[in-house]
Amino acid sequence: MRKFRFDRLLAGTMLALSVGMPGIAPAAPRVEAVVPLPPSLNDRAAPARPAPAKTEKSETGGFVRNALDRIFAASDAQIGEKVRDLIVARRLDKHLERANERKAVESFYAARNYAPLWIVDGALSARAKAAIARLKAAAADGLDTADYPVPNFDALNGAEQLADADVTLTASVVTFARHLQSGRVAPLRVFAQVDYGDHTSDPADILKKISTAGDVNAAFDAFNPQEQGFKELKDKLAALRANASTEPDNRIPGGAVIRPGTRDARVPALRERLGLHGKPNDILYDRKLFDAVRRVQARNDIGPTGFVDNKTLDAINGPRPGQNLDKVTATMERWRWLPRDLGRTYVMVNIPDYTLKVVHEHKVVWRTKIVAGKPQTPTPLLAASMDNVLLNPSWYVPQSIIQNELLPHYASDPNIFDRMGLEVRRGADGNINVVQPPGAANALGRIKFNFPNKFQVYLHDTPEKRLFAADKRAFSHGCMRVENPTKFGEIILQLGLHGPAPNAQQIFAQYGQAERTYKLVDRPSVYLTYQTAFVDDAGKLQLRDDIYGFDARIHAILHSDERRIADIAPPPDPKRDAATAKANQEILSRVERREAQNPFAFFEKIFR
Repeated sequence: MRKFRFDRLLAGTMLALSVGMPGIAPAAPRVEAVVPLPPSLNDRAAPARPAPAKTEKSETGGFVRNALDRIFAASDAQIGEKVRDLIVARRLDKHLERANERKAVESFYAARNYAPLWIVDGALSARAKAAIARLKAAAADGLDTADYPVPNFDALNGAEQLADADVTLTASVVTFARHLQSGRVAPLRVFAQVDYGDHTSDPADILKKISTAGDVNAAFDAFNPQEQGFKELKDKLAALRANASTEPDNRIPGGAVIRPGTRDARVPALRERLGLHGKPNDILYDRKLFDAVRRVQARNDIGPTGFVDNKTLDAINGPRPGQNLDKVTATMERWRWLPRDLGRTYVMVNIPDYTLKVVHEHKVVWRTKIVAGKPQTPTPLLAASMDNVLLNPSWYVPQSIIQNELLPHYASDPNIFDRMGLEVRRGADGNINVVQPPGAANALGRIKFNFPNKFQVYLHDTPEKRLFAADKRAFSHGCMRVENPTKFGEIILQLGLHGPAPNAQQIFAQYGQAERTYKLVDRPSVYLTYQTAFVDDAGKLQLRDDIYGFDARIHAILHSDERRIADIAPPPDPKRDAATAKANQEILSRVERREAQNPFAFFEKIFR
């Protein structure tokens, strides 16, 4: 301690002498090793600086500050001048690829006369330390720390390097907050039929909130979805990550196909996994095991052959270590695509769970099963407002179904249109429509729920009630069939109409009568979502099959060269758009040629 005081006294004496001697300018002090300052100077330099979180012994046995408490060898004014040079020279391209974010950062620094954001009185501020800690813990938010570079301030010297580091940290904070708000992956990179609207964060708003926040972590948390479903997944993610390193991989290994009647060393493990009794040394694939394997195959849409191949083993083993993490983070990503305010009343469909729920005032008031789109004709992901409820609807057959499904079957089944009760009508717009009138066999059933959207999908009843008995219900062309649509109608009308609304019994009494439309006054929002991971009412993490491959697609994007541009929506695909336009024109031309003499001739031929 005496040596330290002597060194400080000697340094101060030499400085005083140099200032006092004429003709000798004082040398700017250079702080190579950070040492404790006298209380008066320390208070002036950083009055609110907390105690270092960690200290290390120096070679002489004394203590130095934590790296983030380092006093830099450049003043705030010097760093600010270099920030100005960097911005005036338009050198932000390497920090931020988005033009609107570069402009916002430039304006932000200009408004503060280019003073550094993260360095105050020559040291990193408490706000900077909190931001750096949060970026380094991005995995807790289901994101990747590699996407948010943090400068190593401890290794920097000089105002120019510190200015660049200050802007780098600002850019990472802006990017991180945007990803918290609207997602790491642009939805259209995953699926062409997504329309949740654009709620990308305003970079100026991000900078304002973070730079003025008393609690930086709380400010970042505010960019995340605030719905309970997201928060519960984030909690489960933390638990999964904590257990990931200790999770045993006791999977039954793959290999040659195990056939009934053969012997295989994996048979005892199969028997144990499927809850069958047997001797540990009995490796014969017997009848009981065969029946159990077939049940597993049937539940997982695998041909029930009883042969144990690698696909069957995957179904028996369940998710691999880490797969649960992937499902949770992919679902958290898709939560971020949704609008932040879901509304006072909304309907949320979870496609992989084949369910629908009605939420009012943050409480689930009703649930039911649905049938969703097949993998070949997936249900879109969208947000829309429900406009009306239609009783005794007519079904206007989409052109895609007419061309791709009905007409090809006509050659072998000329009565297909008659059997379906289809009619040919000319619409008010002059176009010819194929229509199925209201009735018990109508494809829409007896009630339809309209929420206008560009994909022309909706919720509706169905005459095929048997489909709801299946565990996996991906059977439709994209629209969603509701198991108990009459009760659903009662709830929607009660929440959406002002004044008296019909109950389920009164709605049922109107079936089979004239078409009737109930126009909703309070229009509930409808969200078609894809949640392969969610937390149930009992607090248990539930996982569902990735029926459309969206989890796999997100994972592939983030583990390929596409990662660099993952958060940028892809440009329109000219080849795809041209092919679609050509196909549409061919259909239109064919119909127009056949209607040239008689607009109904083509369909009259079908109905003969």
